[in-house]
Amino acid sequence: MTTTSFRPTPEDIEARLRAALSPVSIAVQDDSHQHAGHAGAREGGHYSVTLVSDRFTGLGRVARHRLVYHSLAELMLHGIHALAIDARAPDEG
Repeated sequence: MTTTSFRPTPEDIEARLRAALSPVSIAVQDDSHQHAGHAGAREGGHYSVTLVSDRFTGLGRVARHRLVYHSLAELMLHGIHALAIDARAPDEG
């Protein structure tokens, strides 16, 4: 994963998030096709992540996003150009 041509699959992203955050539910979508022609699209993929995890209980939005980014640190450097995150605690649905 050290080349810039690597693009993780949604399954790659989901596996890392499952291992790090033990989500109750998770959905990962590759939105790269919606960004064709965008300069950054050549450098990596565009993804949307929706997940519910006990790890987010009591945390604000920024702290939740930091947990997600930390869980995907290597992929953020090599393959993910943009990541839309919807991170919720179980009691938030």
